[in-house]
Amino acid sequence: MNVEQNIMVENIESKKGDTIEIPIGKYVRFVKSNPWMLVSIALAIVVILLLIFGKGSGASVSGTTAGNNLISYIQSQGTNAQLVSVTKGDSFYSVTFVINGSSTTVPVTFDGKYAIANPSVVIPITNSSSATTTQTQQTTTPTATLNISDLNLSNYMSIGSASAKVTVVEFSDFSCPYCEAASGDNTQMASYMTQSDPTWQPIVTNLMKDYVNTGKVRFVYIYSMGHTGGHSASSVGWCLYDQSADKFWKYYPLVFASASADTENLTLMEGLAKSVGADMTKLQSCLDSNKYANRFADEQNIADQVGAQGTPAFFVNNQYVAHGAESYVQFKQAVDAALAQ
Repeated sequence: MNVEQNIMVENIESKKGDTIEIPIGKYVRFVKSNPWMLVSIALAIVVILLLIFGKGSGASVSGTTAGNNLISYIQSQGTNAQLVSVTKGDSFYSVTFVINGSSTTVPVTFDGKYAIANPSVVIPITNSSSATTTQTQQTTTPTATLNISDLNLSNYMSIGSASAKVTVVEFSDFSCPYCEAASGDNTQMASYMTQSDPTWQPIVTNLMKDYVNTGKVRFVYIYSMGHTGGHSASSVGWCLYDQSADKFWKYYPLVFASASADTENLTLMEGLAKSVGADMTKLQSCLDSNKYANRFADEQNIADQVGAQGTPAFFVNNQYVAHGAESYVQFKQAVDAALAQ
């Protein structure tokens, strides 16, 4: 059997037909491809294999232990992952976790030793010495060649006092579901996050209310691709910012409130710009000129140089504070600490 197999995973955006590939080491790369349909068809074959080879025949462990074993295995392959939830089914645990800003789900046997792969492959997840019964919160230290303080932030879209003691920079993509959650403007994603953690709060809306609007923090938005690219939404946004920063920051929550697939629909994005008072003649002229065609690569290069990993990625001054739609409660502590310095 070729060890280069693919574990099939379910992405929260499956209804939109997106595909994600997540390399995690010598065994697998995760590919979203309607996995539960495939797993349902292959389940009988998998169960037979488990019985034949004795896999999954040991004593059952708790769902939390099974989930933590999978997380530890993924992290042992050099990829960050965070456990979200574990649901017990008739034949296996469904382990949901966040990896590179995307929610994925993988079946794990009740003994917590094996993940079920496509179409009938069983991958051992407890052979690595890092597989344990308690979740480890590993973080990957980004390799940075540039500090946020080295940037001329006037070149990017910002709101708040330029003389504020603290600058928060978000590397984000309008098409990224977890950027939608972090913004606090998308009710569907916010609901999803609070289902997993009732104490969860979005970062951006709270940051605006508590710090930006009170003059304590300057907030800067820089593009970094995290999903389909959101090219139409970003192009309209940059052209709109040319007209007025105020118009852009009214546009920002409207885009994130939309479905992520809509961010590639230029007509819809132009409609949002019109709703915030854009001069549509100037906007169209800007778009037609392809003025910002190179900005995608330019800003992505900045994200890479400062060590931003995935989207959303947040920096408080030069400190890399949050990767993904983390809760505002923890993020606020970093902002307060920076203000106190």
